[in-house]
Amino acid sequence: MEKIQLIDTHAHLDDPKYDTDRDEVIKRAKDAGVKTIINVGCWNKEDGFEKVAGIVRNNDSIYCALGVHPHDAKDVSGNAPYDLIKKLGAEFKYGGKVVAVGETGLDYHYDHSPRDKQKEVFANQIALARALNLPLVIHSREAEKDTFDILKSNGAHEVGGVFHCFSGDVKAAQKALDLGFYISFTGVVTFPKATDLREAVKYVPIEKMLIETDCPYLTPAPKRGERNEPAYVMNTAVAIAGVKGLGLVDVARITTSNAEELFGIAGDAGRQEARIAYAIRNSLYLNVTNRCSNYCTFCAKHKSYTVKGHYLRLREEPDFSAVIRAIGENPLQYDEIVFCGFGEPLIRLDLVKKVGLHLKRLGCRIRIDTDGLANLVHKRNVLPELSFVDVISVSLNAPDSGTYQKIIKTPFGDASYPAILFFLKEAKKHIAKVVASVVTVPGVDVEVCRKVAEDELGVAFRVREYDSVG
Repeated sequence: MEKIQLIDTHAHLDDPKYDTDRDEVIKRAKDAGVKTIINVGCWNKEDGFEKVAGIVRNNDSIYCALGVHPHDAKDVSGNAPYDLIKKLGAEFKYGGKVVAVGETGLDYHYDHSPRDKQKEVFANQIALARALNLPLVIHSREAEKDTFDILKSNGAHEVGGVFHCFSGDVKAAQKALDLGFYISFTGVVTFPKATDLREAVKYVPIEKMLIETDCPYLTPAPKRGERNEPAYVMNTAVAIAGVKGLGLVDVARITTSNAEELFGIAGDAGRQEARIAYAIRNSLYLNVTNRCSNYCTFCAKHKSYTVKGHYLRLREEPDFSAVIRAIGENPLQYDEIVFCGFGEPLIRLDLVKKVGLHLKRLGCRIRIDTDGLANLVHKRNVLPELSFVDVISVSLNAPDSGTYQKIIKTPFGDASYPAILFFLKEAKKHIAKVVASVVTVPGVDVEVCRKVAEDELGVAFRVREYDSVG
């Protein structure tokens, strides 16, 4: 069973509320599966970042972001806080302990600092982040327009970052994603009345999501009324898993990978080997090749070889024994075994047949996700050889040949789309469940595709959301 490890990407352990039991709080977090904490240190004119620096020096698993909160912008005179961030960044360079600039931004709810001063300090910290090549941690409250205007006009996209404690709507989320920023959610997602925020959770791709406590504030249910602490980030992860329809282990793996990538804290020891077998929800996926028949314009591997926190770029293609070892001793624990990695599985038809028949004899349910061009690849009708398969999902992706060739750079030209239609019809003779899928790429008429699948071909239909983020 995959171990659940979380990262609390925004905590304030330097807050006086932890002065009596800070070590115990940190231990409870580790015991709860929190492998790393990003302590966000907010500068103040009395002691700068003194307490934050002490916490980071004394705890290997705690990193820090350093910045001037918009509430404290009024106290900034000259370059003192920026120089201090540079100094601590240099001191903690070994081990990469300073991982971001922030939290910085605008707060028009309280207006503890004049708005012009907030904007000035915010812009200065974006410049600092760019100079240090560190991501930004953004605080924005009732200041959406000005926040995005300042980020855009000051080149924040060059370093990226995260909108922490996100409380906006779907439109605001898309603006942040368009800038290349991550979006972080707190325990507020557990509140019964936070329905709009949960809609934002549904909308934001899990690959662009972080989780945090913002402790000692915003304690999640069912702990509300208590002081918040990093261990409670687990409650937020559970809530997000429910909203996204993922397992807790999936949310933990993906958000942890996201945080390590954004903040640069994985290190060589944390870098993944390519996975042959990888679990999502309660399905086990088999990544047997990275070769493809086509070059799809929307394919995620043009941006990254990581899927739901699993790294899939193979150094070499696995043989039968390697695949069986990767599956493990208990394949029946999964609802299904799916041939679907970062490549077209039926390019390796013989291996798929050998592994698939072996698993079928054990009692496993088998699915293949394919581009539907195997007959052209192998120059024969391969479907009679796939009768051991329970479900086959075929990427239709277009209502006609012209659209298909526009979005799928296929070497088979005019022969490709008719071959997919034949493959789907023929599959019904040999496989119990046949599904045609379509990715919602701009310009593709999904409803016409549905009619082709359901009315003309008589197969099931599935829509896959297009991810334009990256």
